[in-house]
Amino acid sequence: MRRYFGTDGVRGRANGVITPELALKVGQAAGLMFQRGDYRHRVVIGKDTRLSGYMIETALVAGFTSVGMDVLLLGPMPTPAVAMLTRSMRCDMGVMISASHNPYEDNGIKIFGPDGFKLSDETEKAIEALLDSDLSSRLAKSASLGRAKRIESVHARYIEFAKRTLPRSLDLEGLRVVVDCANGAAYKVAPETLWELGAEVIAIGVEPDGFNINRDVGSTAPAALVAKVRELRADVGIALDGDADRVLIVDEKGQVVDGDQLMAVVARSWREDGRLSQPGIVATVMSNLGLERFLSGLGLDLIRTAVGDRYVLEHMREHGYNLGGEQSGHIILSDYMTTGDGLIAALQLMSVVKRQGRPVSEVCHCFEPLPQVLKNVRTDGGQPLTSPSVMVAIESARQRLGGAGRLLIRPSGTEPVIRVMGEGDDRKLVNEVVDDVVDALAKAAA
Repeated sequence: MRRYFGTDGVRGRANGVITPELALKVGQAAGLMFQRGDYRHRVVIGKDTRLSGYMIETALVAGFTSVGMDVLLLGPMPTPAVAMLTRSMRCDMGVMISASHNPYEDNGIKIFGPDGFKLSDETEKAIEALLDSDLSSRLAKSASLGRAKRIESVHARYIEFAKRTLPRSLDLEGLRVVVDCANGAAYKVAPETLWELGAEVIAIGVEPDGFNINRDVGSTAPAALVAKVRELRADVGIALDGDADRVLIVDEKGQVVDGDQLMAVVARSWREDGRLSQPGIVATVMSNLGLERFLSGLGLDLIRTAVGDRYVLEHMREHGYNLGGEQSGHIILSDYMTTGDGLIAALQLMSVVKRQGRPVSEVCHCFEPLPQVLKNVRTDGGQPLTSPSVMVAIESARQRLGGAGRLLIRPSGTEPVIRVMGEGDDRKLVNEVVDDVVDALAKAAA
């Protein structure tokens, strides 16, 4: 068990779990971990729009500079942009200050290596060991302290990079696009990218105030986007999350399209174009069985990993896949990016829409998803999964589903909840077995 790192960096309540003291120590520990030669080391830091980002950014700067690393500050930028700029600017590491889709009260620290990829479990464990040790003897001498400066040109660099992921001959002329930036990190770059590609752009969720990130907007609350698409009769809606590494699509009818359907669209398109590096894609145990059946009909495999885009990416890198992602909308296109990128995934979808000349509702309806029910049970630090009554309920639920469905129970890596997911052809049965397990967990956690 790791003490600080979860499935996506260090995350928790600002000034509760994520304190200035912890952020300073993370800067020192990670800075020491990535000093690998006798030269001036550099770290690039981006953030989303949470009020606590100011506090954490300042503490991280103190930590990094205290061990002799120079700091380049980007301000609000999407997580994938930070990963890209880490490589592009030849930095020794990159840091994103964000709690992604969580409410503003939370925040987190995501770390990228010099190659722009998230850290391995082994590297995170090594950083944790440093966090728990006395680093005072390893601080830089007075003459070797780091410097910090703010970089102003990064928005244009990322916008140009995103545009270059589409063929030169393809633009978005004629498409009316509503983009919901969740009052988060992409509130500037996403609308501008779409506009520069020729789309008619209506932007919502672009007025961050430090408190409203993900609040009734973005990929975790798509109702506002659905309403705006219907109101304006738009061709497509794009919902990003707080740090813009995930995306959901709303078609012209106001129907929400999840990550499974998006992966199906891209997989079919890339297969037809001969662009898939392997005969399949990588997803998690949460992806719908309907996606697996659809891919099988194309002669493609669905490889499943543990939940978390980092585990999807690790399998992709190890086995040579160039397409993967999560049902939640983390879509990893490794020909372009080292992590999930909501904007670039949306651009890939719209390129298919433009080439085929068909509405989004037709392009994105690749398969009928099986009924899938997901419910959360708050644990408040308890261990209800070890309760005998819970284990009996889980076993009974699995026996009732038999071979006609799946049951998945897992603790969240980002929140103090246990997630219960059931899936099968019989919706009534799925609802019943999920409710039984949830009831047992709730009683054990009380």
